[in-house]
Amino acid sequence: MAAAKAACLNHVSRESSDINRLSKFYQEIFGFEQIESPKLEFNVIWLKLGPSFFLHLIERNPETKLPEGPWSAVSAVADTKNLPRGHHICFSVSNFDSFVQTLKGMAWRLQAVKIQNSKLGCSICKWTW
Repeated sequence: MAAAKAACLNHVSRESSDINRLSKFYQEIFGFEQIESPKLEFNVIWLKLGPSFFLHLIERNPETKLPEGPWSAVSAVADTKNLPRGHHICFSVSNFDSFVQTLKGMAWRLQAVKIQNSKLGCSICKWTW
């Protein structure tokens, strides 16, 4: 039995060296709205989607040596085989193919890989910013 009764997802956080750009991405692509954020010793942007999904964007500590993900690693070429292991958030959309076409028409780098998952009944697209 779980120790936490009635547990549910409160928020997902994502660290980035450019939280303003990342915020713009989530607002333009998925319709997140920016909500009041606390004043901390580093910059944060809090976003909300619908009545109960929150995304906290946190300014990356510039002193850390860890890459934000495979696309921001120090190697000369981003290694796409690392994408499944990187930080990610998954969204469902009802119009997958037109959604991918919309993303391709915008300024976001996109690696369009359609993965059918019969157990989940969905298609998956990987992209980066």
